[in-house]
Amino acid sequence: MERALYDEIGTGYALGRRTDPRWMSEILRALGTAETIADVGAGTGSYEPEGRTIIAVEPSAEMIRQRPPGACPVVRAVAESLPLRDNAVDAALGVLTVHHWTDWRGGLAELRRIAPSRVVLAYDTGLHADFWFVREYVPEIADLERTRPSADDIAHELGAVSVTPLPVPWDFTDGVFPAYWRRPEAYLDPRVRAACSALAQTDPKAVDRGIDRLRDDLRGGRWHADHAWLLDLDAWDAGFRLIVA
Repeated sequence: MERALYDEIGTGYALGRRTDPRWMSEILRALGTAETIADVGAGTGSYEPEGRTIIAVEPSAEMIRQRPPGACPVVRAVAESLPLRDNAVDAALGVLTVHHWTDWRGGLAELRRIAPSRVVLAYDTGLHADFWFVREYVPEIADLERTRPSADDIAHELGAVSVTPLPVPWDFTDGVFPAYWRRPEAYLDPRVRAACSALAQTDPKAVDRGIDRLRDDLRGGRWHADHAWLLDLDAWDAGFRLIVA
């Protein structure tokens, strides 16, 4: 198998990306009574339910290496070619993975093939591209987002029966890219940035320039002056959507 993207950018991923119980409860609700689940693009297994039969599918050896002791078995494969028979499981789960697939439509067709129920967590790429960090500090990230399928595209392709917004609480424990929308100082930490694929896949010079500007704006008080309205919010809609089909 070719070297996967997260073999390059996934080092230390498990340190920054931890299960948030509020999102976990929404995913469990969407999975309903499904007993057998294929977690496609499973990564380190952050949102794999306990007490179910899970088959994890993940192409990156680096991500597999970071899975915790006792995690469910992993098949090393890509979403576009799942080594599972038709209707092999009750549900297929994909958490923040579709935007990384080489052929996202082909991967979604595979989800339809292996399971009668599909639960996919994706995001609105337009809202991500308008995130203050992108708009004001690293606009180059918007170019990357324009190449990725948006939540609406994925919902349409799957024939979704429901699309539920998942706001990001201010104290979110999973270090997804917009997780620190109310805690901007966190982006100054290279360990935080390393866990964000949008930053890891953007020109490092552009990221460094943006971080320097953010550091200056935090030191001088400009960020807090411009974004004071955010500090009164307990949660914010960064565009994450839980799609059920």
